[in-house]
Amino acid sequence: MFKKVIAGFLVLASSSLLAMSVAQLNKASKVELMEVKGVGDKKADAIINHRKSEKFKTIKDVINVKGVGPSLAKKIEEHKYATKK
Repeated sequence: MFKKVIAGFLVLASSSLLAMSVAQLNKASKVELMEVKGVGDKKADAIINHRKSEKFKTIKDVINVKGVGPSLAKKIEEHKYATKK
């Protein structure tokens, strides 16, 4: 029983961390976005413009932004602001 409670808690905790990282991507400033290697002025603007019309539901949704491929999406996901509380 105790193991199931702990497992449930871990699932909830990891879900909360994911939600926070998405929130950070949806709020990151242009300067913060440009801290990611491979994100320059134009890509930062593209990410910001995309989220004005459609908020990111997951970090991986950033791949829907023109000019952002799997490699850059991974860098964005791993960047420090993506997991800040």
